[in-house]
Amino acid sequence: MQRLTSAEKAPRTGSLFTIGPIADLDPRLRIVLSTVFALIVVGLSDLLALSLAVLVAAALLPLSGLPKKRTLKRMAGMDGFIIFTLILLPFSVPGTPMISVFGISASWEGLWQAVEIALTANAVILALMCLVGSMEPVTMGHALHALRMPEQLVQLLMFTIRYIETLRSEYLRLRSAMKMRGFRPGTNWHTYRSFGYLVGMMLVRALERSERVLGAMKCRGFSGRFVLLESFQMRDRDWIFASWMTTAMVLLVLLEAWHVVA
Repeated sequence: MQRLTSAEKAPRTGSLFTIGPIADLDPRLRIVLSTVFALIVVGLSDLLALSLAVLVAAALLPLSGLPKKRTLKRMAGMDGFIIFTLILLPFSVPGTPMISVFGISASWEGLWQAVEIALTANAVILALMCLVGSMEPVTMGHALHALRMPEQLVQLLMFTIRYIETLRSEYLRLRSAMKMRGFRPGTNWHTYRSFGYLVGMMLVRALERSERVLGAMKCRGFSGRFVLLESFQMRDRDWIFASWMTTAMVLLVLLEAWHVVA
């Protein structure tokens, strides 16, 4: 079975896996490019190269089909943690004094390191969200299997993605039951013990559900391997996108090398 084109796919209302030009690309290519891009960006230290990496990742957002506002909100949530780095790192790295607060000096070197961390994190996370985050979990599992990833690891990933929402629903039901019985969390041993019981009950129910799922799969002839009906192949658009991304990554490496030499 060949991959469906965007014209043959029916859009899902409210789904994270919206349709865009990137969705028509070979999933194997998307995984490989996102991995290589992340490794290259993590190794960069030049602010110009890192800024260009952020622009490259931002250019992928309109092509991914992801909702822009929702994606940017998620990025802002991650940047909320980076703000603490921007504030604290200049005070913990020795170097040329920038300002002094209560006798503690902040250095320019610490500020540049904080900015470097912020640019690296934004470029990597945004690229991963655009290239891999817009991919259906089942498609990702098939692509990882096609890339010769360990089969058991792929199966574990697919089962985790499939049932993590089920476990979340189970957790919410248990929390609702606790609230109906008058439970109010606090900083006391009763609260700690109650949450311990909650985690234990979730583990017990997860084990029971896994046994039921395994029994149902065996009844349907499951022998420890998934039969894949989807095959992947590189097309012209895949090679064009790979060339564009490769050119961008080579440019990043050249900018970093020029910075090191200079």
